[in-house]
Amino acid sequence: MRKFLVVLDDSRECLNAMRFASLRAEHTGGGVEVLSVIPPDEFNHWIGVGDIMREEARDRIVAHFEVFAKWMRDKHGLEPHLVIREGEPVDEILAQVREDPEIGVLVLGAAPDKKGPGPLVTQLTKSAGTLPVPMTIVPGDLSKEQLEQIA
Repeated sequence: MRKFLVVLDDSRECLNAMRFASLRAEHTGGGVEVLSVIPPDEFNHWIGVGDIMREEARDRIVAHFEVFAKWMRDKHGLEPHLVIREGEPVDEILAQVREDPEIGVLVLGAAPDKKGPGPLVTQLTKSAGTLPVPMTIVPGDLSKEQLEQIA
């Protein structure tokens, strides 16, 4: 089964990437894998404090994921899979794409502001030529209706 890998973070554009990945998976009989990366700089504290912060970060990610997962189940009949990795976001996204042969497309949301599409899109497009899968960049300001027409 071909999976659409979508990155879950705190950005606004993440929502459109989730919607697009869900619609494409539903229309093509694929699946959705949701990746969230915990950056290492969040845990540069004493060992005990770092462990507590790591667990709290994981709990927040799971709670955030469950909102999307319920929507994907109810609206699209999909059962998304969550992967949580720790490290530098771009490195971990690339590693996940390379390690999971079922991933068929990397889906990223682009910020709709004048500063640029966001750090992930900016950095990952530099690696686009060497990725083993296509990358889809979803504009963050597309409406639900526009996404449905495209997907």
